[in-house]
Amino acid sequence: MARIAGRFARAEVRRTAAAFVAGLLSTVERKTCWSLAEHAGHPDPQPMQRLLRKAVWDADAVRDDTRDLLLEQVSHADGVLIVDETGFVKKGRSSVGVQRQYTGTAGRIENSQVAVFLAYASPRGRGLIDRRLYLPEANWCNQPDRRARAGVPDDTVFATKPALARQMLTAASVAGVAASWVTADEVYGADPDLRADLEARGVGYVLAIGCDRRVRINHGRTIIRADTLTARVPAGSWQTHSCGPGAKGPRTYQWAWITTATHPGEHRWLLVRRNPHTGEVAFYLCWSPRPVPLRVLVRVAGSRWSVEELFQTGKNEIGLDHYQVQTWTSWHRFITLAMLALALLTTLVPAPEPVTEPDLQSPTIALTVPETRRLLNALTLHRPIDPSHALRWSLWRRTVQARARR
Repeated sequence: MARIAGRFARAEVRRTAAAFVAGLLSTVERKTCWSLAEHAGHPDPQPMQRLLRKAVWDADAVRDDTRDLLLEQVSHADGVLIVDETGFVKKGRSSVGVQRQYTGTAGRIENSQVAVFLAYASPRGRGLIDRRLYLPEANWCNQPDRRARAGVPDDTVFATKPALARQMLTAASVAGVAASWVTADEVYGADPDLRADLEARGVGYVLAIGCDRRVRINHGRTIIRADTLTARVPAGSWQTHSCGPGAKGPRTYQWAWITTATHPGEHRWLLVRRNPHTGEVAFYLCWSPRPVPLRVLVRVAGSRWSVEELFQTGKNEIGLDHYQVQTWTSWHRFITLAMLALALLTTLVPAPEPVTEPDLQSPTIALTVPETRRLLNALTLHRPIDPSHALRWSLWRRTVQARARR
């Protein structure tokens, strides 16, 4: 917290921010302003609510401090930037950016907010380093009254999810984030502007695409669907590689790569991943400023799952989706402090050693993020609760709920 202390003009706001982050790391079940205030020993939730709503501090500056703090711990020559989105299922219509839309969190169309995140992953660790809230065009960007009620800045215009990804990748490049590769799912792999931006900066990419995406082969003379091309790959051309450790050991797949370069000296490929048990296939467009072996592309493709694990850890351990805020400023402040708490937690966990086979003889498994949080609370963050304080909060909650009912 000392690293971000200068971002807060007032001492009481600085102390509240520290208590907020400690609460996010605590064993409190729901990480709302009410529960975090009770955990911090406050008589009511107003200090926490003021921290998110009206206190003077710059969430983007704290986000940059979080990125720098994380990269000090995990930056590596083999670092990969990962773009992905996640949904926050919400009730009502007032929360900024909320509408009925598809979210992978629920696996269906739900009333939700969607945000695009940028993660950094390396052999030394991983974490979230940037975020952008997706603001739907028709229901939000083109409704001035609704924007005003949610405090959306006047200069905020509609941007697609790939456009938000380009903003974050540009910001990371300007900040000097050391990453030779970018990976993302089909939403971003289908965007030609994103691919062009990365090529212009000399950053390699392994971007997922749909099976119906057409690619060029034979030096650009033939255009063919990815799945049709895959069906013609000889059986002997598939290679078996692990794309990283999983919960049950190495994630091993069969891989094939086909050159799609249209000019001499280009390094472009269609990368195909096949599950040896189910036969399920996935496709990636790949580009590199220099020649690379297949195992490098496989490693980059496999690193995309790091962001899914970060979302799961953030929601389960930090309360990334527990917020009860409605405005633009409050949303960005909560998410930023949650990213800071997540960065602290993930960097405390030693990076897993690469393994080819799980060690079934070891008496213990490696330290996990949930176990690290338990130890952090037991050894450092635990504070005894005065019974009278708990009773006062019980009375306060029931009084407010009765008022709301009336």
